[in-house]
Amino acid sequence: MELSLFLTNDETVHQLNRTYRGVDRPTDVLSFSQREGESADQWDNLLGDVIICVEQAQRQAAEYGHSMEREVGFLTVHGILHLMGWDHENPDDERRMMQKTEDILNSVGLTREAP
Repeated sequence: MELSLFLTNDETVHQLNRTYRGVDRPTDVLSFSQREGESADQWDNLLGDVIICVEQAQRQAAEYGHSMEREVGFLTVHGILHLMGWDHENPDDERRMMQKTEDILNSVGLTREAP
């Protein structure tokens, strides 16, 4: 499988969020699947794109009291899980997705207690 990871700023992610989701504000992470829609079959090995707003990640790392490495790791895993079909539209799905994210982060040493 192949995916792209794009690290960007508030302005760019705000524009993408407005254009593709109709949400007129920046966000922390966006995921765009290449496995949906009309051309999905032609991209066998391409999973999609994960776009992370570095400025938002910095604010969130400070807010949550953990490292920037942990926050970018969290957003990367979260974005990839979306590309793999995970979602958080209801409380049960959100709980499962958060647990999966934490399990993955813990397995690579990015625990909540990371400096």
